[in-house]
Amino acid sequence: MNQDLRRKLNRITDILWAGGVTNPVTYIEQISYLIYLKLLDEEESSRELKARLMGKQTNGNGKLLYPKQAERFRWSKWRFKSGTDLRDFVRDHVFPYMASLVKEEPQIAEYFRDAVLEVVDPNVLKQVVDEIDGIDFAKLGTDVKGDIFEYMLTHLGQSALNGQFRTPRQIRTMMAEMVDPNLGDTIYDPACGTGGFLIDAVEYILARYSTEPQEVPIYGEEWLEKRDQSIKEAKKDIPTLQTYRKGPGEKVPNWELLERSIYGIDVSRQMMRIAMMNLVLHGIRQANVKRANTLSDMGGLTEDDLNRRYKVILSNPPFAGVLPKESIRKDLPTNSKKSELLFLGVMMEALAPGGQCAVVVPEGLLFGSTSAHVELRRKLLEDFDLLAVVSLPAGVFKPYAGVKTGVLVFRRPSSGAKKDKKTKHNEKVWFYEVRADGFDPDKISGGGRPETPERNDIPDLLNEWKAYKQSKFSNPPGVEAGTLLQPGSDEPRCWWATIKSVAENDYNLAAGRYKPQIAEKAPDDDPAQLIRETLTIERDIAGGLEKLLQEVEAVE
Repeated sequence: MNQDLRRKLNRITDILWAGGVTNPVTYIEQISYLIYLKLLDEEESSRELKARLMGKQTNGNGKLLYPKQAERFRWSKWRFKSGTDLRDFVRDHVFPYMASLVKEEPQIAEYFRDAVLEVVDPNVLKQVVDEIDGIDFAKLGTDVKGDIFEYMLTHLGQSALNGQFRTPRQIRTMMAEMVDPNLGDTIYDPACGTGGFLIDAVEYILARYSTEPQEVPIYGEEWLEKRDQSIKEAKKDIPTLQTYRKGPGEKVPNWELLERSIYGIDVSRQMMRIAMMNLVLHGIRQANVKRANTLSDMGGLTEDDLNRRYKVILSNPPFAGVLPKESIRKDLPTNSKKSELLFLGVMMEALAPGGQCAVVVPEGLLFGSTSAHVELRRKLLEDFDLLAVVSLPAGVFKPYAGVKTGVLVFRRPSSGAKKDKKTKHNEKVWFYEVRADGFDPDKISGGGRPETPERNDIPDLLNEWKAYKQSKFSNPPGVEAGTLLQPGSDEPRCWWATIKSVAENDYNLAAGRYKPQIAEKAPDDDPAQLIRETLTIERDIAGGLEKLLQEVEAVE
């Protein structure tokens, strides 16, 4: 994204802020409405051109979005308006028209359902419309359009909503690489927020289907520009630099298949809209994103939603919250009312045979002693293949949340049935302790944590995971739990425990419970001399007590 485009986005932010739109979520939602209307206008121009070339009024995408009398609702027809005429027309006519396209364009209608224009100052709206009108989205690649929205989402970092809505990129890309999504896999996030996990899964697939994928630091391309280095030079200087791959995906054989495979649900309509626009600007226009409460029987889920099974699930669901027992879905493998247990139950239920899930959970879920905690962990270990428990640093979500978290990576057996009880106790659970994630765990600067690329365990984790995967998850890296390491050994980063030993510990999955210890080095001092010194000390103590006794008896 060039500097001119970045400056334009900054101007839009400043205009809206000065105009009273200061909530970052509201700001992004309002911008999303206007960008969507501009995109639809550009799409209409493309459809008209194709229709003229074909000598028809329609094309393979169906009828025009703005037929005849509805043409007045197009961006290009009303963008010249100003004052209250502009504001009132967009608010009272354009938005309702878009929401009315239930049969013609159901996705657009869902996007604008209950939409409210909250830019009340007509002059502010005019300035924003003019700035957006100067962006020719049709000439921008999906990578640049995606960068536009990612740049907008950075404004969430300036509010306390960040910890709730956005998972840090270093964690998202790590989880995406661990589950390894591919074209044709159905990909699902039951609490999708701004759509970050879905975007990362799409980018992972596009890189796989690109001739020359680009390697990007987790800190962004600007970070390299400031260092005036190539990615190769930066990795040579900093071996622990974490990167991910991006590419245009020009070798994707079936783009519609990719679009149809993306599923996301969020309880907030604002978040649903933001996630949908995030996907649209990343080239995924037909994703299955909807507003619903995935935990509730009365949350808007259809029978298809309840019965669908997914090959890949990536999520960081909200940890706080308790649902009324009467509202909770009856098909979940837990009777708890706590949202973190319910969300894990949703993912266990929704995972397809052979599918993999990576989910962020609060550490309390890993060792909680209630019957609901223990029973859900038992089902996870006995009915699924628990491939990894990744312990994350306490500061991952600072400054917005300090809760200690971990990542569970698990797979449903290909048969879909429960595992063979004769062999399951021979299976192993792999633990990895991430002590540093590429950001300072204690300092806060500019609304976030300062970068520490020289301290990041995630690249090592992914290397170990690759070796683990090549063994078909039969030989976890590291040593067995309970091993006493030689004095002077490095502190272990990873280890494993048998399911039998985990079961004997109430299915406790806290990594620290099984961490191998390092033996203390034997003292170099002469044992005889140590004994003489100890005897001398004891004689001094005895002499002091004798003297004290004499003084007490003299007083009596």
